[in-house]
Amino acid sequence: MTVTPEAIDLAKAAAAAADELKATTIVALDVSEHLALTDVFLIASADNERQVDAIVGAIEDALLERKVKPVRREGRGGGRWVLIDFGDIVVHVQHDDEREFYQLERLWRDCPTIDLELPSGADETDAATTDAE
Repeated sequence: MTVTPEAIDLAKAAAAAADELKATTIVALDVSEHLALTDVFLIASADNERQVDAIVGAIEDALLERKVKPVRREGRGGGRWVLIDFGDIVVHVQHDDEREFYQLERLWRDCPTIDLELPSGADETDAATTDAE
């Protein structure tokens, strides 16, 4: 199975919302070949708990405008790592320390990245970028 265009569009919308609030190192991984539950992991970092919460709110608002509601949300209380499951995409917003410690990109390193086309350049794409559009 390959990542759907709808999942890519949702990931780009979520990434743009995160980027507007100065999230750092925004990465989208195409996990569709490895997981049956979702197509994309979107990972973004923030300097502090308040910024994590603000980014999460902005992402939820951006996808709600597209009539996509979260299926599940975990970790909001601590503000260190929030996971939001939107079905086609799963968003991880992490405090910089958690991002460095858990290294999700390393765990999923065999998955290609998706070019998020962010104007700030906050997305970390490389030669493994998919062109599934």
